[in-house]
Amino acid sequence: MELEGEIAELIYRNETNSYTIAVFETDVEYTTIVGYLPFVNIGDRIKVVGKFIEHKDYGRQFKVETFEKIMPTTPEALEKYLSSGNIKGVGETTAKRIVNQFKDETVNILRFEYEKLAQVKGISLNKAKNISESFIENWEVWQIVGFLQRFGIGAEYAKKVYDKFGVNAIQEIEANPYILIDISREVNFKQIDEMALKLGIKYNDEKRVKSGIKYGLIIATYNGNCCVIKENLVEFVVNLLNVSIEDVEDNIINLKVEEEIVIDEREEEQWVYLQSFYETELSVARRLLLLDEEKNKKKITNIQKELKIIEENSDIILSEKQLEAIEAVNDHNVTIITGGPGTGKTTIIKTIIDLYGRKKDKVVLCAPTGRAAKKMAETTGHEASTLHRLLEINSINDNIYKPKSKIEYAGAPIDADVIVVDEMSMVDIFLMSYLVSCIYKGTKLVLVGDSDQLASVGPGSVLQDLIESKAIATIKLDKIFRQAAKSKIVVNAHRVNKGEGFLSKEETSSSMKQDFFYIKEYNQEKTLEELISLCTGRLKKYGDYDFFQNIQVITPTKKGKLGTRELNIKLQETLNPKKSYKEEKKRGAVIFRVGDRVMQIKNNYDIYWEREIVDEGEVKKETSSGIFNGEIGTIEDIDKENKLIQVHFDDDKISWYEPSELEQIEHSYAITIHKAQGSEFDVVIMVIPPSSPMLLTRNLLYTGITRAKKLLITLGSDKVISYMIKNIDSKKRNTGLEYRIKELKGDTI
Repeated sequence: MELEGEIAELIYRNETNSYTIAVFETDVEYTTIVGYLPFVNIGDRIKVVGKFIEHKDYGRQFKVETFEKIMPTTPEALEKYLSSGNIKGVGETTAKRIVNQFKDETVNILRFEYEKLAQVKGISLNKAKNISESFIENWEVWQIVGFLQRFGIGAEYAKKVYDKFGVNAIQEIEANPYILIDISREVNFKQIDEMALKLGIKYNDEKRVKSGIKYGLIIATYNGNCCVIKENLVEFVVNLLNVSIEDVEDNIINLKVEEEIVIDEREEEQWVYLQSFYETELSVARRLLLLDEEKNKKKITNIQKELKIIEENSDIILSEKQLEAIEAVNDHNVTIITGGPGTGKTTIIKTIIDLYGRKKDKVVLCAPTGRAAKKMAETTGHEASTLHRLLEINSINDNIYKPKSKIEYAGAPIDADVIVVDEMSMVDIFLMSYLVSCIYKGTKLVLVGDSDQLASVGPGSVLQDLIESKAIATIKLDKIFRQAAKSKIVVNAHRVNKGEGFLSKEETSSSMKQDFFYIKEYNQEKTLEELISLCTGRLKKYGDYDFFQNIQVITPTKKGKLGTRELNIKLQETLNPKKSYKEEKKRGAVIFRVGDRVMQIKNNYDIYWEREIVDEGEVKKETSSGIFNGEIGTIEDIDKENKLIQVHFDDDKISWYEPSELEQIEHSYAITIHKAQGSEFDVVIMVIPPSSPMLLTRNLLYTGITRAKKLLITLGSDKVISYMIKNIDSKKRNTGLEYRIKELKGDTI
């Protein structure tokens, strides 16, 4: 069924996905319409296709399936449209003047002869140009919206398409629909493919096959890979597109010739890369070796004497391995220090700070995330920064998937004599490339991390590859210090890492801290009851632990009764229930409430923040931009009038979120173990339900255990825990950094 009319009133709009409820005025009646209506405003005239439905609470509604904007034709309608706020610089008075001046010619003047607008009182030539550009952009975006919707592609991509291709967008898409995949990673390949076939593209068309190949490579990178074995890629594309092996292999060669992909011959196999991924790996390898092979300008000649002074002044007695690590830092420009909890990594970092500080050398500490940087600062007593902030990065991944993209690493050069990076296992290949490109030759680089923890969220396996290349000086700390050995958290972490079960009662000495509890529970309902009980009183009584100050719930999965989605709903209901005086904001099915714990789930380089800092005894306001994936905070205020949510992050940054930015935060009463990596919490409740074998791995369990600082409570069953300890098949990522380094070093491969 088709209706034509005007939007009379907007009752509701979801700012994230543009789901809209509006009053629709036709020539016959007023009707409530519901559906996804992006870019629609009061006064817009549209044609909607759909059907009438009967809503159980709201009665008769028209459910919109597709819609099309109709440009106004009468002077009255045009005046209303121009003054609706859609066109920049045009209010009611200006709209009336324009329409009165040009009448039926108004649309043509706006589109093709904007200079004539300057004849209207109050419009300069420059303003006329701006009005015309705004009108044309609205016009073109609407044509694109209608065109894309014919193929089931959301209108949210229309603006991106217009920005990329301008007024010729529709012709460009009709000639090659697969260019839409270069617009956004979120675009659904199958939708684009269906659209292309409807437009008459043949199954084995070169554009289609090339796009399928690139799509296969992109999908592989979502799982952390940098490259794919050629025969596996060919098989994937053959099944995806239903084309022949010859079609795929021919177009792999074509893409190579066009420098969009690279075929790397190694270990008697062919590995296929997107061009930017190959160049980034090569850049990291070259730059690291260049830094390492530079003259050792910061070497301390009397290091033994200096270390003795530091030991005497700090009451620290360095172990043989710790001394070896510090001497390695002194002897090399690039050094890796790796080891599990309690093996003395922090003591080494503190000693490096003291050692080079005595020489008036500048030591800079950094980590991949805000929480990791905060932890580093707390444990060393020395300021630490996130890598993004240190490098002044505005964006990394905007262009890495686009054809022939040259990744420009235009970060800020780091003013430092020694740079120490903690939590290196979290650093992906692109962040690493930024880092090494911003280090002056002669600066020492110390990479600290636990190679047995989970790999980075982004592509690559940087720390592991560097260690396995054997080209960078690496010290592995394997001795648990006596104080740390009194912690059941530390001991159990190392036992799990070696493939052993948790300490039994018989194996626990009386001198050990009671900081680890394993509550065996097979039933998920009872597990949830235990969790709620711990969060709402038992831990308060046990150690005066408050949920919002000290406790974090972690779990391997997002799905199921004990996944983050369900747990966040239950914990919010229990710990921060709806109250009349608490402001709320709904986004889809999610309710954000003042007092909620939330987490940023994607990098936002542009969002503004401010915080108070104390500088030489004076309180000052610091302002900047950028909130990054994994940062946790609390909702402090909800401004309903301006539709803003204020979040106070754990490092005291305060930021306001627009409605369109709310998709970037989610509740963090419970978070995945992946998201917890790099963070430490006083008390961790780790829930381990049955889940996918891909998630139930030894290094995931190990990473979860090592998130707890004072107390860890594990809720799960012997069967699942035992499976995780045995499951070491955590899928090695397909990368080539190790090979690149060995190749450049001229080593035998």
